[in-house]
Amino acid sequence: VCFIGSSQLFYIWRMTLVSPLNGVDLINVWQHGRQFCPIHPLVIFRNLKIRRFGRVIRAGSQMTNPRPIVVKPEIDFNDPDWKKKFQEDFDKRFNLPHLRDVLDIQPRPTTFSLKSRGTLDVGNGAAREDWNGFVSDDDRALLKVIKFASPTSAGADSIDPDCSWVEQWVHRAGPRKQIYYEPREVKAAIVTCGGLCPGLNDVIRQIVLTLEKYGVKNIVGIPYGYRGFSDEGLSEVPLSRQVVQNINLTGGSFLGVSRGGPSTSDIVDSIQAKRIDMLFVLGGDGTHAGALAIHNECRMRKLKVSIVCVPKTIDNDILLMDKTFGFDTAVEEAQRAINSAYIEARSAYHGIGLVKLMGRSSGFIAMHASLSSGQIDICLIPEAPFKLEGPNGVLLHLEYLLKTKGNAVICVAEGAGQEYLKKSNTTDASGNVVLSDIGVHVQQQIKRHFKDVGIPADVKYIDPTYMIRACRANASDAILCTVLGQNAVHGAFAGFSGITTGICNTHFVFFPVTEVIASTRYVDPNSRMWHRCLTSTGQPDFD
Repeated sequence: VCFIGSSQLFYIWRMTLVSPLNGVDLINVWQHGRQFCPIHPLVIFRNLKIRRFGRVIRAGSQMTNPRPIVVKPEIDFNDPDWKKKFQEDFDKRFNLPHLRDVLDIQPRPTTFSLKSRGTLDVGNGAAREDWNGFVSDDDRALLKVIKFASPTSAGADSIDPDCSWVEQWVHRAGPRKQIYYEPREVKAAIVTCGGLCPGLNDVIRQIVLTLEKYGVKNIVGIPYGYRGFSDEGLSEVPLSRQVVQNINLTGGSFLGVSRGGPSTSDIVDSIQAKRIDMLFVLGGDGTHAGALAIHNECRMRKLKVSIVCVPKTIDNDILLMDKTFGFDTAVEEAQRAINSAYIEARSAYHGIGLVKLMGRSSGFIAMHASLSSGQIDICLIPEAPFKLEGPNGVLLHLEYLLKTKGNAVICVAEGAGQEYLKKSNTTDASGNVVLSDIGVHVQQQIKRHFKDVGIPADVKYIDPTYMIRACRANASDAILCTVLGQNAVHGAFAGFSGITTGICNTHFVFFPVTEVIASTRYVDPNSRMWHRCLTSTGQPDFD
């Protein structure tokens, strides 16, 4: 059984155990609570001949009601050519959408080079032959680099029950020798959507600097997310090197952020009216879904507009990527809250420090922060079910910790344990379900429990969410933002649209947006990283 999640909908694929496979049933299990599917686009095989699950693609966006499109490809492992067919299907899915798909356009030599002070704006703008800094369209990076020997290996993900090795290649990011725009004629726009995240200003800055390196003079920012396309009171923000030079020294977004916005059609109408040629969209999976809808509408209208995304999610929950910008900073900044909770717990008689960190559906921040701090005794994440009460519950383990070491520190992700809370049945402007506060609930349950058993306990609760989101990017994230911003511009000039850029197995690559929004990325409870976290905290199985 494998569960697939998204911000709004969760589904279960119930796979029959009859051989050959008879079919796959789709069941809405929102009422059954959220589970996880740790691997995309493959499932973990547990000695069952189960075919690859269908992908749920969110056709909706921040602007429209989400509508899942279910695709159910099947693989016949008895076919001797199944690997070849799988790779062909994979290559089709990961092929990058290009302006040539709908327009009859020809490339020109690039104006980008690091061999000159400015752009290559002499003669025909031909790149110097003695510089080998360009990336070929045929360059690829491996999506998966571990060959698992058994489906029971920790974190194993495989296509077939025999863990056959199948190469899966994705497109390498970087500047191309040929470009599909005349830089002097380009109007480029940047928009930041969703919530705040460390590094937004770093990305904005690098996009502007790289555009100018190509020779683009007309660069604007769209204020306050997608809303800026329709709100008559919001004007474009002119951008240049002089304007953005030092914006990376502060947190937040220089352009402002918001959730929700106008319809896709209205946004594309605005893009046409503003004569925008390139739109760089910074945001999470909901924003990416919106960008995909904009890309599709532009293609339908046969517009020469490149829509390129830069993945922004502090939760690190976007598929296929090693990490997204802001995540490292969030983990680092969380140390301050954890250390404060530790000091409070250690200084009090039977002190218990409780820290709630971001992570609506994925517990990456809580897991990595717990690992890096070395001060956490209990880490609770959405992907690992837990019980508060009972012989295997969190509360009884807290009793043990107070008896043996005198204090305890708990780290809980905001999306953990939602099954214990009353559902709000409300959503924000992005369509995300508004979560109940698990931190407050755990705090209350701890106080109630220790009062009932007659053991004094001093509980201190810390929620640093908005302090972390507003931080300036640390050195690691600043470097990541720099490369992502540059590659976004390279992708647009290469003629790609409907793509996003990210880091995969330490290499920077381009992905079709359709693949990264197919579902949410989750912590795999069978992964080595989660096992390392459990080893560090020493916590038992709470399920």
